Amino acid sequence: MFARVILIVLDSVGIGELPDAALYEDQGSNTLGNIAKQVPLRIPTLAGMGLARVLSLRGITPPPAPTGAFGRMAERSAGKDSVTGHWELMGVVLERPFPTFPRGFAPALIQAFEERIGRPSIGNVVASGTAIIDELGPRHMATGFPIIYTSADSVFQIAAHEAIVPVPTLYEWCEAAYDLAVRGLGLGRVIARPFIGLPGSFARTSNRHDYAMPPVVETLLDRLVASGQQVTAVGKIADLFAGRGVSASHPTTSDADGLDRIEALMATQERGLIFANLVDFDTLYGHRNDTAGYGANLDRFDARLARLLPQLRHDDLLVITADHGNDPTTPSTDHSREHVPLLLHGSQVRAGVDLGTRATFADLGGTLAEVFGVGPLAHGTSFLREIARDDGPAEAGRHI
Repeated sequence: MFARVILIVLDSVGIGELPDAALYEDQGSNTLGNIAKQVPLRIPTLAGMGLARVLSLRGITPPPAPTGAFGRMAERSAGKDSVTGHWELMGVVLERPFPTFPRGFAPALIQAFEERIGRPSIGNVVASGTAIIDELGPRHMATGFPIIYTSADSVFQIAAHEAIVPVPTLYEWCEAAYDLAVRGLGLGRVIARPFIGLPGSFARTSNRHDYAMPPVVETLLDRLVASGQQVTAVGKIADLFAGRGVSASHPTTSDADGLDRIEALMATQERGLIFANLVDFDTLYGHRNDTAGYGANLDRFDARLARLLPQLRHDDLLVITADHGNDPTTPSTDHSREHVPLLLHGSQVRAGVDLGTRATFADLGGTLAEVFGVGPLAHGTSFLREIARDDGPAEAGRHI
């Protein structure tokens, strides 16, 4: 029924707090809903697919006849970071969160890292990436010492000016940190954060690179590649899965570039999975509490989505979802523990089907496993039978 799936993750576009949000100090977080209260949104395509049926959005009337199937998903894994969210989308449920460091990293880890790279470091605090670069960037430029910081996520971030520390050297430092923190302590990710500019006008560049822990168990991506399916990653997908289960990867410089690459792949890749992450929502707007910028990016995505829909083939399944929230209207600049949207579109999709609230992101992975005939996975309930116009090839969903 579906020979090809285009899966687009709108990084951080959450749609309302989860029942356990208080455990993460995320009460009241509703990334999309709260943005709509402050910024008029122009997202008729997303609203028409059923998003306005899932979430009440100020100024947007729910469509009488949605063009696709719709619902929302709750995260079952512990945590609220990109690795955890993406892994769960592909069928992995973590019972314990990755370790975090709310008071910075232990002196022993920093000392070992500095010995590896042959110079001191500065920072070692929990901080917003842009704020810490503004604060410590001048000192970094004067000394060449890397800026080390973390967040509410399980992440060791290294910032360095591209004119002071060549990007390949920064990557080598990240590999050293990966060995110490990810392999040694079970940290989720190391991230290279190169930047340019002068004090007062620093800007991070698209040479960011994520070094994530490999998935702890088999994912849908592993199954697909093992079965001979093409899995093409767009954006930071390959980084989040440590390259596992990926046939080809296309890093991107922006969300617009990511959408260009998706359209190009739709014109050339005949079968399999095109799996994309659009990260600007999170890095440029969510983490910077830029509500207006976040809303404008939603508008831009919606316009591109309207252009993409007519390019779908009769055997395509388009899925739009997210990995967590990052509400720019709250004081926090960290990710937020939220439900994520689930929008499905295609000529073989039953329009208007309300999938309700799925108990885990892994329901999507379970569904795609059934689409490609590689299931069931260890977690997740397939909803293929609910959305498919022709039920012939689809068996009832199975929950493990």
